[in-house]
Amino acid sequence: MPLADRPPLDRIELRPIGHVRTAYQLLEDTPIQTSRNPGEPGRLVLLDQYAAALDGLEGFDYAHLICFLDQAWEADGRGTRPFAGDRLRPVPFLLQHTGQRVGVFATRAPVRPNYLALSLVRVLAVRGNEVDFAGVDLLDGTPVLDIKPFEPHLDVPGYRRGSGWLDHVRGGWYQQPDAAANPLIRPGRDGLRAAGLDPTAAFPTPPATDPPKEDP
Repeated sequence: MPLADRPPLDRIELRPIGHVRTAYQLLEDTPIQTSRNPGEPGRLVLLDQYAAALDGLEGFDYAHLICFLDQAWEADGRGTRPFAGDRLRPVPFLLQHTGQRVGVFATRAPVRPNYLALSLVRVLAVRGNEVDFAGVDLLDGTPVLDIKPFEPHLDVPGYRRGSGWLDHVRGGWYQQPDAAANPLIRPGRDGLRAAGLDPTAAFPTPPATDPPKEDP
């Protein structure tokens, strides 16, 4: 079926790869952003089956934790409450003193349609299936769905060398000369195969068709 003809997905299922250990048990006591609590230590504990997937992460100073805010989801009726009216335009924590409402997609508010969080942490150490980090804005036990490393060339729009402290942020293998100088824009099918994806299964090549025959 051509991509344009495929109906959009109505539901997906995600499985946590691990969880975080922090000092926080209550939503109201948990810091609102890692940038406002950058020095506090936490720990990421992955399922044993994903330990090898941490190889190379120690070469990065920072990483994004993509998490499911399960306690917010629980407190919000397990996602049964419809998002409508004021729930689409909450009052951000930093605007509580004014009462100003903003669209939820223009905020980092925890109550959102899929209860996802993006937490930027500083990587301190990687040991086996655990990552020690600094910068805590998550409740203890929060499920982690994915980890993505932070690299200034990829994550800071317009970044160029000479941008102060960012020049000293370690970006792991992305900063190897052979990777940094690579002008690649699109992966191609060989790139997808190297990443572990069979492109022919995901996007099969349309069968060849004979040109239409002309009437005699």
